[in-house]
Amino acid sequence: MFTGIIESRVPVRDYQPQGGGARLVLPRPDLPDWDIHTGQSIAVCGTCLTVVDQAPDGAMGFDLSPETLDRTWFREIEPGRPVNLERAMLLSDRIDGHLVAGHVDGGGRLTGREATGDGGAVFEFEVDEGLERYLIEKGSVTLDGVSLTVVQPAGRAFRVALIPLTLELTNLGSAKVGQRVNVEADMIGKWIERLTR
Repeated sequence: MFTGIIESRVPVRDYQPQGGGARLVLPRPDLPDWDIHTGQSIAVCGTCLTVVDQAPDGAMGFDLSPETLDRTWFREIEPGRPVNLERAMLLSDRIDGHLVAGHVDGGGRLTGREATGDGGAVFEFEVDEGLERYLIEKGSVTLDGVSLTVVQPAGRAFRVALIPLTLELTNLGSAKVGQRVNVEADMIGKWIERLTR
């Protein structure tokens, strides 16, 4: 379980297709309290992945399944591309974002970005068909692992307001119009939908 509050942004070190899946290698974040071990869950751009091994310098290896590649934009990964990282939360932690499972529901695309004049920005996204039912005004959504608040949903489109700190600490700061993002809808909404069918 995660919260959507990004702890670090790192560049991809290596990405190699393997059969129907792939192997992803990321450097260890330069954070003094970053305690990672094999078998641990890390949200990489909002996708819950398992650390399968570590290099002597702390670099983390992940195996990506065909299902993960089908649900995310990870087939487009290239070395050097920045990705967001968050370790699984502790039950004693504050939930500063919202409850995030790390199970990506599908994708979306950045369709517009506009500076707000205070260092922040307003981004507009369009989600894949079928995900629009989870977009509610002031509801939560996770984009590339970042917990955000939906503003002005209209069909598959919606806006989010990003403060300067979010732009600085996450890969959204360098996102370009047309770029794909991983989308996880609010899990409470998904449970309510399932239980009321």
